[in-house]
Amino acid sequence: MKGNERRENIIHELLAEGAPVSAGTLAKKYSVSRQVIVQDVALLRAQGLKIQSTSQGYLLDDAAHSSRVFKSLHSDEETAEELTICVDLGGCVEDVFVYHRAYGVIRADLNINSRLDIRRFIENVSSGNSRLLKNITSGYHYHTVTADSKEILDLIQQALSERGFLAPLTDYEPVDFHGDE
Repeated sequence: MKGNERRENIIHELLAEGAPVSAGTLAKKYSVSRQVIVQDVALLRAQGLKIQSTSQGYLLDDAAHSSRVFKSLHSDEETAEELTICVDLGGCVEDVFVYHRAYGVIRADLNINSRLDIRRFIENVSSGNSRLLKNITSGYHYHTVTADSKEILDLIQQALSERGFLAPLTDYEPVDFHGDE
């Protein structure tokens, strides 16, 4: 099988699955190495496809979503509550990132869209020596949240604000993260 054909099959696989598919699974299916799949995904992204990397594998984002970035501040113990507000109102927490004065933006994909995803995330952070990314910037962090509509994002923003989880922007932040992207 040629590379172009394999990449077309990968697109169809990701569309049909609707759930993350690991590079290892794709590699076995197409009898190539995992690194070949990683390169295929990089080529597909270069062609403009929105393929997300999650801890469970690749996910094709083919739906038209609204997105918004929220700046947050809360304790470690309130992390699950913050994420639950987002998913219960219909959002998907795509990532977490911090804006560090010296290092710039440091980002990690999350793709959390259910309470099960939240539980797994919290268990992963709690079960090792790892700490939440927000802790390198004194608790300040950002989440890109997607939803089916701007109205859902408005509800999420209102609920996060009412709970006191939204943080004010500072002078050194380069953009208004609370606006629509």
